[in-house]
Amino acid sequence: MALDGILLFGLARELNNILANGRVDKIQQPEIDEIHLTIRNKGRNYKLLLSASASHPRIHLTNQSKQNPMVPPKFCMVLRKHLSGGRFISVRQPGMERILEIDFEVINEIGDLDKKSLIIEIMGRHSNIIMTDSDGKILDAVKHVDNSVSRVREVLPGELYHYPPTQGKTDPLSATAEEVSAKFTAAEKENIPENILSNAYTGLSKITAKEICRIAEERSSRSASSTSPDEIAASFVDFISKVKDGMFEPTLLMDEEGKPKDVLPMPYGLFPLNRLKKYPTFSEALDDFFIERDKTERIQQRTAYLNRVIKNNLERCLRKLEIQTEELDKAKNAEMYRLYGELITANIYRIPPGIDEISVPDYYQPDLPLITIPLDRYKTPAQNAQNYFKLYNKAKTVLSKQSLLIQDTREEINYLESVAQNLSICENEAEILEIKDELIKEGYIRDKDASGKARKQQPASKPYRFISSDGFEILVGKNNIQNDHLTLKIASSHDIWLHTKLIQGSHVIIRTGGQPVPETTLLEAANLAAYYSKGRSSANVPVDYCPKKNVKKPSGAKPGMVIYNQYKTIYVTPSEEMVKSMKKLN
Repeated sequence: MALDGILLFGLARELNNILANGRVDKIQQPEIDEIHLTIRNKGRNYKLLLSASASHPRIHLTNQSKQNPMVPPKFCMVLRKHLSGGRFISVRQPGMERILEIDFEVINEIGDLDKKSLIIEIMGRHSNIIMTDSDGKILDAVKHVDNSVSRVREVLPGELYHYPPTQGKTDPLSATAEEVSAKFTAAEKENIPENILSNAYTGLSKITAKEICRIAEERSSRSASSTSPDEIAASFVDFISKVKDGMFEPTLLMDEEGKPKDVLPMPYGLFPLNRLKKYPTFSEALDDFFIERDKTERIQQRTAYLNRVIKNNLERCLRKLEIQTEELDKAKNAEMYRLYGELITANIYRIPPGIDEISVPDYYQPDLPLITIPLDRYKTPAQNAQNYFKLYNKAKTVLSKQSLLIQDTREEINYLESVAQNLSICENEAEILEIKDELIKEGYIRDKDASGKARKQQPASKPYRFISSDGFEILVGKNNIQNDHLTLKIASSHDIWLHTKLIQGSHVIIRTGGQPVPETTLLEAANLAAYYSKGRSSANVPVDYCPKKNVKKPSGAKPGMVIYNQYKTIYVTPSEEMVKSMKKLN
């Protein structure tokens, strides 16, 4: 999401209403590209966040608190020197650019009133936070830009501040209907109405341009391609008139999964009402949006790290399994080595020295077929026989050991695949940390943080809890440690245990309370088992179920691994709608 000029226009009005005449109480820089200004106004403290992050540049009031570095960065110290105790005058927006200038009234070194400005440029990876004096001279910036970075504009202390180069667009606040209509005539190659608008006017995002076209289409009762430029121009002017009059209704747009996708200046008819959430202020909408976005990114980062750990160990196990399988295949020649040794011994006096092979009758076959045996010409027949007996004994040993090693490797592969599956259903950082703790416990990750201290254990999360249509409680494990605890500690002997057959997934328990389980509840629990498994996207997923008393954990087995007997199998196609329709208690 990028903050467009119209949203910044509304945000500037909001900040002026809330912060005007407030005093700068604290200045902090928790991130290298993020500033927090605590401004006290009308008996309240407000925290103004300014970020020049390449991925999420922004400005808004926030309730977030972040840990600050022990030693404040240089830019923070410059801000403290010039702005501490200063008075917030106003926020200005040049045109409808993605730039806001905050003016402060401060007392300078000789005790006179002076003006300082803090400018935030919201331009993706070129975003910046710049401080200037009353003459427009740059005092400092979060990001210094010299001529080796940009030949167009330097941003360095001592230089005069200049706005970034414009794109030659028109300020929509001053546009008339005739001028807007003329833009369509001038657009020779472009024929998509929303593109014509967003390409022609400053601060107009494509989503806003599309909403303007939708309004025109709705008014004319014709498709967008059939709506005339004059009709679109009329809708444009009406929309901008609302913007100039401050008729904003800050709105958070959700995606189909209910996660924040964008912040709009008002509810757009492009989207269904159930995906639009209104807020009292832009700051509250933006704060919620970025809190959720930051949370999602942290989850993705932590998940990516653990996925790499799992992937690397899976690749190691698969390579090991390939080698072990090759060794096992070689060891399967054990009986052939024994036969060669016995046949050489039986024909020892018929074998001349210094030959590479000998063909002798196979006395173990009824028709005595000839069998050719490779020989080492530099060894005697007796030595060749002894060599084959040694190979036989070695192969027998390898055969017995290698089978066990292969079994262990396959179990480790199954375990790692189960951890990967559990990681894929994590919904928050606490659940990810539990899987990290599991991998630490199993020796895949060292139990040390960057400082060398053992990381403090987090409180354990609880299984998912659902209520079936018939009122039965259904529990679903989130990870292997929890699966063990759920099955072996929480479930009673007469509860019903479910798990996808030969597919990595969660343990599921129906709490029966000693009552018979209706078929509807069984189907719903089986759907949960299939949904929270690697078979989520498959059809007709087999789910085994049995009384919990039939489930055992072998001694020394890895977390989540159990064996069971006297079970039945039910086939279900995972349904997200069914999962969402069930009452979820956590």
